[in-house]
Amino acid sequence: MGRADTVSQRDDHPPIARAELPNDTVALARFLIGKLVTRELPEGIVSGRIVETEAYVVGDAAGHGFRGMTPRNRSLFLERGHAYVYLAYGVSMMLNVSSEMQGIGTGVLIRALEPLEGIEIMRQNRGVERLRDLARGPGRLAAALRIDRSLDGLDLCQKGPLWLASDDFEPGEIGQGIRIGISRDADRLLRFYVRGSSFVSGPKSLQE
Repeated sequence: MGRADTVSQRDDHPPIARAELPNDTVALARFLIGKLVTRELPEGIVSGRIVETEAYVVGDAAGHGFRGMTPRNRSLFLERGHAYVYLAYGVSMMLNVSSEMQGIGTGVLIRALEPLEGIEIMRQNRGVERLRDLARGPGRLAAALRIDRSLDGLDLCQKGPLWLASDDFEPGEIGQGIRIGISRDADRLLRFYVRGSSFVSGPKSLQE
């Protein structure tokens, strides 16, 4: 892929303006369903459609901002639309979007994508061939898009190495259920997903 092709693809995915993002964590988690995560890599553009999110709200014992700001989570306290990237369990990177006013430590975890562009790049990054498994789950998603801590704090509302975009796609019916892999405040219905999508993570019993 030449540089002109890369620039053309970037132009196809205008970033979502911050003013378009709801200033409420739950509303943002729903809003992001169907939107695009776009990553620019040296090999070209990689993008996927968001099919699953989780909201981590004010006063949420499962949220990283629950006990206040630390050097590790300070990006979570930025104005809505910034990346909060952290390493989970010493193994997998996780991509989150800060979700409210500056100083409020809430965010939306991007749990799964439907791969759209740069699929061969994703396959190389992940070391797997099956399309469904490239970005189904937050750790896989981050590996497929080569997301790491260097992107923490990045403004996702402007073009750069990583940004949020929209192509006016309508995702269809959005389901709501409990979040996955947490033990505190685990019964709250703060996970949103595209019903019927094979790219949603977790067991089928959580997709009803």
